[in-house]
This record gives sequence, structure tokens and C-alpha cells, in this order.
Amino acid sequence: MSGRFLASLAVLGVAAFAFDQAEIELLAKRRVFPEMGAGLVALKKDAAGRYLILSSRASGAAIYDVKEQRLGQIPPAPLSAGSTPSNLQTQSSALAFASDLDITSDGRIVIADRGANALKFYDAAGALVQTVAFPQPSSVAALAEGEVATTSAAFGSAREQNGRLIVVFDKRGKEARTFADPVELAERRDLNRFLNIGRVLSDPASALYYAFTFLPEPTVRKFDRFGYSTLEIVLATPEFMPAAQAARREIKRQDEHRAGTPQFKTILNALGVDPESHHIWLATGNVLLHFDAEGTRLATYRCYTDEGARLEPIAILVEPGRLLLASDPLGIYEFTRPDKPKQ
Repeated sequence: MSGRFLASLAVLGVAAFAFDQAEIELLAKRRVFPEMGAGLVALKKDAAGRYLILSSRASGAAIYDVKEQRLGQIPPAPLSAGSTPSNLQTQSSALAFASDLDITSDGRIVIADRGANALKFYDAAGALVQTVAFPQPSSVAALAEGEVATTSAAFGSAREQNGRLIVVFDKRGKEARTFADPVELAERRDLNRFLNIGRVLSDPASALYYAFTFLPEPTVRKFDRFGYSTLEIVLATPEFMPAAQAARREIKRQDEHRAGTPQFKTILNALGVDPESHHIWLATGNVLLHFDAEGTRLATYRCYTDEGARLEPIAILVEPGRLLLASDPLGIYEFTRPDKPKQ
């Protein structure tokens, strides 16, 4: 198991460790970007310090400056009737049902448009400059040299069921490589592929992190840019076992049924990486877990809004002085970094 960390390496030691970390409440300082709420799917920050916020219900990614003032959106919003056709958002550049975004190494904005079965690339002005066909992209992550990695939520065809989990495209939009084998959990091929659906995220070193959405034990794999596995985190500790056992029973039930669209509860709902330390932050429900770069769990928190409501993140942005947690439909909340000394 070289290069892997399993959270259940030593049952007694891990159980005590998990107990010591339980029930640490994390209360938000305030809500930020208050107009963003229902439909949130992604939250990113570019090299200029601008925030890009994506909602599946919006026609584009909203852009904000460091003072949280809205600057516009990409692609630009459709203009009112009577506007000149040259300024109107074209049908090809418009988003059908967005699921994720990132900023490429050459400054383009890439949006995974699940509804259009495509990755769409926009320049800084919001013009569509490239489209790459891809079935139901669920997430996208930028790599060095203009490459992007993506994942698919499709599970119906034999090609999708037998394929790798991560596909990398080069700057020209050509498939460069695939990697990450699925976990075998069910005999039904469509069901097994569905259970392996996940999201991919990259760090500044072009390492990739794949977070499985539905695996019974919350699981994240880390790869280098070229697909070599360097780390695996599997949360098989006692506090996660009841939910994992219930999920496995449901997998068995649906597998034996032999028909019907797979339906499962989300297990791992958000992933974030500190761009400086490469520490990993995971969310399962409203539980937020903090790991160091080697996969050792450092702390466990339960997240709440500033008004005390349970907060289940769908996106985590790690900044030097704060955490931003985005939740659908509650919105985006600012938290003081619990791992940093208080100023």
C-alpha cells in the first residue's frame, strides 16, 4: 500500500484520535456574496484575487473583486431586447446546466457545462474561445501547460462504465490521458459506475484530488499530473461506520434489483486544498475534516452559519486567513481559520 494512508490503520489508536476530535463546533463569522445562494456549485479565486462563483441556475459565473463588489459575469449576461446581435450572448456560449469551473494556467475560464455535454473555455472578456465535447462533465480542474482534467456523471453506456474516472485534455482540446480506476462495489455495471462518480480538484503544483461522492466510506485519492497515485484517504473510522454500513446495504439492495436508475445519498459533499501547505479539507454532511499533506487527520469540526443553522458545504475555498464554505441553498459563509493562531 505504498503511497497510501488509510484512516483505519490502527483501530484502537484511530478510534481514540477520532473521539478526541469530535464535537468541535465551527460558527461562521458572516455571510459573504449575499446574492449568491440556491444552485451554488463552485467557488474559485483567480491569480488577480477575483472570486468566481458559479450557480447551476445562472447564465454565467459571477465575478467579484477583493472587496466583494460584483464586476460582471462570464459569459456575459444576455442583453435586453433591441441590443445589437454582435453583443448578445450567443447560443453556443450560453450555459445549459453548469456544474463546475476553474481558471487555466493561461488565464482562460473553463466551465463544465453538464447540460451541453461540453467543457467551455472563455477569455477574460467572456468570449467563448473553445469547446470540448465531453459527456455530462461533473467537475473540471486546471493543470500546467493549459491542460484540464475532468470527470463525468454519465454512467449509462458500456464505454462510460468501463472507462477511467479522470480524463485530461491538452490545450488544444485533445484527449491526452486517462487514469483512476473505479472501485468495484456492485455487479450491475451502471450501478458500479454511478457509485464511482466524483469531483476533481487541483493544487498549484498540478496535483489532482479525486473525491468520490457516493462511496460508503468517504474517500479521496491524490494523483500527480500524469496519473500516478500518491495518496489515498479512506475514512473507515468508527464514527463513519454506521452510515457506511447503511450505504452498503442499500448498494446490495439496488444491485439485486437489477433495474432502475441508481439513487444514493451524497457521502462526501465538498473538497478543498490549501494552495500553500497542500493540506486537505473534506466535508461529509456538516462535518469538516482537516488533513495534512500526508493524509494525517488533524481536526474535525461541525459547521454552522452565523445564525446557528447547520451548514453542509458543496465547495471549500481555503485562503490564508479564512475559509469560505459555499452551501446550496444557504449561500457562502466566512469562517476564521480554526487551524491558525488567533490574531
